[in-house]
Amino acid sequence: MSITLTKTQEIFIQTKLQTGKYGSAEEVLEVALRLLDEYDRADREWLDAVRVKIDAAVAMSEHTPPIDGETFIVGICDRFRQARETQQ
Repeated sequence: MSITLTKTQEIFIQTKLQTGKYGSAEEVLEVALRLLDEYDRADREWLDAVRVKIDAAVAMSEHTPPIDGETFIVGICDRFRQARETQQ
């Protein structure tokens, strides 16, 4: 595989090499790719967790009588106010 780097990417890699922490451009790229993989995995896990919470909220809402928007907002504001008072 052949890769063409931008000037900015070349400077980035050279800067990392100058620190002495990395022995080669390949090592810098290996670390960057590993971190990208970790980031993607964490992003997928976060999405999965959010989907589970949304599914749970939808399931719960099917067994809860609806409330009007004003009542909902007042309830949220009350919870924020209580949390703020608890922190003080």
